[in-house]
Amino acid sequence: MRSTTLGRAARRGHALLLLLSPSPLRRLSLSRHETPVVMPRGRPGGHGRLLMVTMTMMILCLLAVPCHGKKMSSFVGTYGVNYGRIANNLPPPAQVVKLLRMARIKNVKIYDADHTVLDAFRGSGLNLVIAITNGEVKNIAANPAKAMDWLNENVQPYYPSTRIVGITVGNEILGGQDSGLAEALLGAVVNIHDALKMLRLADKIEVTTPHSEAVFANSYPPSACVFRDDLMVYLKPLLDFFSKTGAPFYVNAYPFLAYMSDPEHIDVNYALFKPNSGIYDQKSNLHYDNMFEAQVDAAYFALEAAGYPNMEVRVAETGWASAGDATEAGANPDNARTYNANLRKRLFLRKGPPYRPKRPVKAYIFALFNENLKPGPTTERHYGLFKPDGSVSIDLGFKGLVPSSSPSLLPFKRARGRGWAALVQYSATLLSF
Repeated sequence: MRSTTLGRAARRGHALLLLLSPSPLRRLSLSRHETPVVMPRGRPGGHGRLLMVTMTMMILCLLAVPCHGKKMSSFVGTYGVNYGRIANNLPPPAQVVKLLRMARIKNVKIYDADHTVLDAFRGSGLNLVIAITNGEVKNIAANPAKAMDWLNENVQPYYPSTRIVGITVGNEILGGQDSGLAEALLGAVVNIHDALKMLRLADKIEVTTPHSEAVFANSYPPSACVFRDDLMVYLKPLLDFFSKTGAPFYVNAYPFLAYMSDPEHIDVNYALFKPNSGIYDQKSNLHYDNMFEAQVDAAYFALEAAGYPNMEVRVAETGWASAGDATEAGANPDNARTYNANLRKRLFLRKGPPYRPKRPVKAYIFALFNENLKPGPTTERHYGLFKPDGSVSIDLGFKGLVPSSSPSLLPFKRARGRGWAALVQYSATLLSF
């Protein structure tokens, strides 16, 4: 969500669709080439028959064994982070990998397939999801060869030493203003998946697409959530395809945007996981004490109503801005710390939301860094866990937190003088997941 084309005005309107709080404003609008088995010529008898059987068995065995070892998990545990890079002052990707490893963040998602990042992640053991940008979708949808070209450029030279576990095709396309892009989405998804299948990587690399809340017609209470009728022409075939491949439904869930859109009617404590009376869904007989899980369950209800009760909902983005303009309610360091800390605690419980309690919620936090070149209001540049210099932006108060003034740590200026290796050690001490 945070680094693609959906405008902020549309985001703020769409956020109202997932208020999930008793608000009078909740209804506001917001082909394949198989290598033939070549058999020896001659009569299929005696040694010829034995040779033929032996070769057939060998080939079948080879085909049965994956080319790149055991199946990878597309998400380890429940906590991940989005590594956005719309900035001119970020540390080099190799140092970012060190920071991620020291901070024990194993799931990372980026918004393109930048080769410096792919190189830096070689041998790191970190799960990496890469992306086909919105600008590439139509081209890949129009020609299957373009999908293979994309994989040959951005996956084949790196996999498996770079642990690419997923490819997101576009970002928040459905519900946007480009109907041509929406029409191309399924074709791009299918072409990428088919190309992966030809490379025997379809069971190794997951293909998905993230959605904004704009795909929902209404969502309060959660049990009433359904997809927009006008989008089902795109969603139905897409969900049919994902149900066959086993891919999750990715949604960008931001209680912050909902609260910022209507602070008069939404309890900030409900948005921040703090004690509050919550909401009661009479139809499902479920109680929600936080908006995040209500948003996740709303997606589950929408999928069930559309005929996909077994599809997993996974959160592609969620976060809270630590700074904003005067008109951006709730954007401050205290709320950002509270939301991120409480969300992390909830995710680490490894449990599901009320409607799917046995299906743990998995989420990518937005974002790793503050990004100084992002356009728009102040909030857009202040979602990072870290500042560009490597210091902590959102103080999550983890156990073992060492103040920067402690004599056991280099002073910040000295660490900076010694380079990014020192800064990575400094920052990872502060943020120890």
